[in-house]
Amino acid sequence: MNTELTADAIGRVLVVGAGTMGRQIALQCALHGLAVDLYDTSPDALAAAHNEINILAASFARHGRLSPAEATAAAARVAPTSDLPAAAARADLVSESVPEDPALKGRIFAQLNELCPPRTVFTTNSSTLLPSMFAAATGRPERFAALHFHLPPWDANVVDVMAHSDTAPEIVALLVAFAHHIGQIPIVARHESSGYVFNAMLSALNGAALKLAAEGVADVADIDRAWMGIMKTPIGPFGIMDMIGLETIWTITDFWATTLGDRGLRANADFVRGYLDRGRQGRKNGHGFYDYPHPAFAADGFLEG
Repeated sequence: MNTELTADAIGRVLVVGAGTMGRQIALQCALHGLAVDLYDTSPDALAAAHNEINILAASFARHGRLSPAEATAAAARVAPTSDLPAAAARADLVSESVPEDPALKGRIFAQLNELCPPRTVFTTNSSTLLPSMFAAATGRPERFAALHFHLPPWDANVVDVMAHSDTAPEIVALLVAFAHHIGQIPIVARHESSGYVFNAMLSALNGAALKLAAEGVADVADIDRAWMGIMKTPIGPFGIMDMIGLETIWTITDFWATTLGDRGLRANADFVRGYLDRGRQGRKNGHGFYDYPHPAFAADGFLEG
């Protein structure tokens, strides 16, 4: 295989999917000097991403993490686009952050394989799906692996590198070096495992919290109070799920409920679906398990009930 691409030679990244995770990955790459094309089919998503990236960059300057000039330059390195062929043609590395559906991811990567040059490395930011579920569809399985980020990547700067059986060792080494290059701590999985490392632990917490709520054992606020009060954290599992986004939580839970035929997971998915059906998507639209920008769990006296 062609191994001439090195981490230092990755100058342009294509991020596919301009949701919360995609736009933050784009900004993280831009903060470290890379040019980024941020692709989405939705004009509204691209506009929202452009606005949020500028707000975040300004916040970094306001808090002294960057100079105003550095913040402006970083934001300017992210180019929102709906022109996939043009963006793909110049990409050294692709980071995909579309919904957790292996068929959808496979279709997107198959399209990208036709559009990207042979040197381009493909990565998925999937949080629970295994790379092998859609590796063949990429058309270049030896140059494909998971590179999974956490929110927000400039603070929660741990990234999972997970290969599948056909990933070339040189690509794993390249992704580890690339992770370091953009300020991340790479965690290399020894083999495929759903949930990767941190998310496997977080998913267990979230699943247990959803089960308690779906079965009516306790309400959302009290479940969060239990976790926050004992673990001394500023946020509980339902606040975390609002941050992730309830569409993402539902998609993941529904996928595994269907795949495994698990009635407990089905009840959890249906519980989340009830919130989505009422237009409550999480922090991104201001309404999830809590209401934002001033969620109840952040208020004085929340732990006292």
